[in-house]
Amino acid sequence: MKRNERHRVAGFRFLHKYCFPSNSMKRLLLIASLSVFALAVNASDKTPKGEWIILVGGPSLKQWEQYKAQPHDHWWANFVRAARLRTDQLREGLGPDAPITWLVYKQGYLDRQPQENQDLIGLIETVRDKFNLNLVWFKNGDDVINYLNAGRDRKSQKVAGFEFFGHSNKACFMFDYSSNVDSSAKSFLHESQLRQIHGSIFARNAYIQSWGCHTGEEMSEWWYRATGTKMIGALGKTQFMMEELPILTSPGGKWVTAPEKLPKTN
Repeated sequence: MKRNERHRVAGFRFLHKYCFPSNSMKRLLLIASLSVFALAVNASDKTPKGEWIILVGGPSLKQWEQYKAQPHDHWWANFVRAARLRTDQLREGLGPDAPITWLVYKQGYLDRQPQENQDLIGLIETVRDKFNLNLVWFKNGDDVINYLNAGRDRKSQKVAGFEFFGHSNKACFMFDYSSNVDSSAKSFLHESQLRQIHGSIFARNAYIQSWGCHTGEEMSEWWYRATGTKMIGALGKTQFMMEELPILTSPGGKWVTAPEKLPKTN
């Protein structure tokens, strides 16, 4: 078997993680708890009309992660795969022509390409073609804000949904976590920048969710104060999976729309 093929098979067998579960029983319970959210979108009179935006961060690099006890991003497509699964749900519910845009942190995948010996940009573009997406490459948080506010005519086409797949902490989406700098980021969207997002761009009952770690602990409240819309975020850690959307993995973890204190653990 060729080296690239061995890496690909190993990646598909591995539960590609960027946050880790405490044990299998807690993982099963947390998967069950996720079912309380309406993750699939059904076309109806109550479905918000407008553009659905999927924000995709980049993976870490082996040079920073390989010697850690719990290294991140064994598989380059952690976030791309999760975004693809969600897009499949959206296409099923909204139809083949509903406007869906992927905002993808391009530099992260350019930096990861030599490690993979694959054309990662080309692979992402195949997802664009399969799902009839508007693919927009971005460099930083300002690019994300600019697209939200003015990527389309927001008077005629509101933002119906906005979801983030990537590394995060309680105050920040980190697009290049452990890529340029070990365990840190130079490209990000910080909670202090959220006030630049115009609340008027969102459709009524717009669906907003961050699938990264910890954003329900603080960033969800900043988002609401800045935009007037509620963002679902994780209380605790999340783990990106192969054939399902990210799951909660911290003891007592749950999805929230405002910050809550983590429960005490023994």
